[in-house]
This record gives sequence, C-alpha cells and structure tokens, in this order.
Amino acid sequence: MKLRPEIAALGAYQQGRTPSPHGFKLSSNENPFDPLLGVLEAARSVTAINRYPEQAAVALRSRLADKFDVEFAETLVGAGSASLLQQFFLAACSAGDEIVYAWRSFEAYPIMVTIAGAVSVRVPLTDSAEHDLDALAAAVTERTRVVVVCSPNNPTGPAVSQAAFEAFLAQVPADVLVLLDEAYREFATDPDAVDGASLIGRYPNLVLLRTFSKAYGLAGLRVGYAIGPARLLAAAHATAVPFGYTDLGLAAALASLDREAELFERVATLVARRGRLRAGLLAQGWTVPDAQANFVWLPLGERTPEAADVFFDGDAAVRSFGHEGVRISVGEEESVDRVLDLAQSVRSTWF
Repeated sequence: MKLRPEIAALGAYQQGRTPSPHGFKLSSNENPFDPLLGVLEAARSVTAINRYPEQAAVALRSRLADKFDVEFAETLVGAGSASLLQQFFLAACSAGDEIVYAWRSFEAYPIMVTIAGAVSVRVPLTDSAEHDLDALAAAVTERTRVVVVCSPNNPTGPAVSQAAFEAFLAQVPADVLVLLDEAYREFATDPDAVDGASLIGRYPNLVLLRTFSKAYGLAGLRVGYAIGPARLLAAAHATAVPFGYTDLGLAAALASLDREAELFERVATLVARRGRLRAGLLAQGWTVPDAQANFVWLPLGERTPEAADVFFDGDAAVRSFGHEGVRISVGEEESVDRVLDLAQSVRSTWF
C-alpha cells in the first residue's frame, strides 16, 4: 500500500500521561474544576444525539459576534482551536509552502504542517523562553503562507507583549496569514500581554484563535473559535471535516458564556495557584520562565526523562519534552505541595 512517505514517518500527537487514580494529572493543561452545574445541565438537555449537529453553529457564533463586536461572518467555530489551526493551514498552503512558528511551541504545529503538505520553519525561542518576533518576521520568505504566534506560549509560558506584536505585524507582508493562537489568553495577567481582541479589524491578515477547552473547562467537548476577516474564515470553513463538533459542545459553550463571572473566579484561583507554584520553584533555585498560562515550565535538560519519571512515580504526571524540560499544569490545590516536594527531590538528586 502506497502512503505519503512524510505521513508514514510522522509520529502521532502524544497525549499527556495519566497517573494512578489517587494521583494528580498535570500533563494536559486541563482545568481541574468540574464544569459548572448550569453548563452540565445545558449539555444534558441535548437529547437528539441520533441527529447531526447544527453545522453553522448559529447561536454560538452570534454570541461570539456580540462578545467581540464583529459581524457574524467574522466568526468561525471548530472542534477546538487545534482543529481550526489545521483548517487554516490547509486553506492557505500548497505543497512546499512554508509555515513559520517559534520553537519550542505547541507540539501539534509540526504535525499539522506536515499533514498540510507544507514545510516547517522553526524559529528558536529566546534564552528567556519567549518568542523572538524580529527573528520570526525575518524568517518570512516568498514561500511563507502562514506565521503562527502562540501567546501565552505552550509549553514555556511567557506571553508576547502588545507593543511587540503590533511591531511584528508591521513587518509581515499583508498577504501572509498571521494566526494568533490564544488558547491560554484568559490566564494572562501581565498588563502588557497581547490581547487579540483589541486588534480585530485593524489587520486584514490577522486571525485570532481561542478555545473553550482551557479556562472554560470543556476540553472533553472540543469547541474552539476563530475571529477574523470573513474571507479568511470562509476559506478555513471549507477545509473542515463536516460535523466536527457536537450539539452538546455548542450548548455547553453557550452556557459557559452565560456564566463567565463564576468561571473567571475559578481562573483567578488557578492564577493564584500558579503564582504559588512558580514562587516555590524559584525559591528552590530553579529557573522558571514567566508563567502567563495555566502551567509552568521547568527546564531540566538531559535529565528531563528521568525527572518526569520521578514526578510520575510520585503521583504527579507532568508533560515531558525530549531532553528540554517538563511542563507542569496548575491542578488541584493539593497538587502544589506535591509538585514542590518532588521538584525539591529532583533538584537534590541531580542539580
């Protein structure tokens, strides 16, 4: 059987490890809180699961249009922001075209680029684990079709500043699509962090991507959205797998928007835990980049695999990235002390 050689050689996206039932899963950046009762009730109210979902997502897109003060056609819903990323890659790229992004960043980027038949152009992060926006702009060539900026960056944590991002946009040709991946924007507390919502309508090549999976706690229902120029969104919509999301997810997302005040109280709690976790790691002597999402990054170098096993054996599953470091999600309150104890053990043993 003949297959595309690059696909045959492509490793699938790996999900974060799951600990024992009494452990803490801190490997997938999930919201540790159960969904709000009203959200669960909204999802449970959907009973016609023998029918296909409403493909246009009219109710949710209308709410998003109101929320961001845009036209209905300037909204798009997909099965998570990751699904939308791939849709834009497919819409913009032909074989051999280039997609530029920082590295390390979201590990699904190179997989999606390969699936689209495009070529990855990876631009190293700075020494402080931040995007080098000048280097990203300099990497754009005549073959570049898309540039992705992840802010806050997954897995390292820092956010791009508003001023730096606007200066970057001024350097990128207007016919190159810029995707601002803001899956973790709701957790950003730095007042200088870029907010894609403030840039809507000002740049004809800019699309922002957000999700209900993280701050809103709907990871299992797969609902994300894009805001941007109608022409670009229509092209991405054309590449979507039909019925990629469900009426359950749409109903839960709508109910979540109705309960944002309560949801963002939970976000504030997670941000406070993030602060305690990072402060504790810094006090132990670790170098921890600025954390603006619901996780922290611990650079461990060659010891990364062994250290990840120490965390896992201590009932705190974290996400390991090669020989670079581990990403530790902010989880339950009790997980903070567990992680700090295990991190101290790792430091005493190898560092």
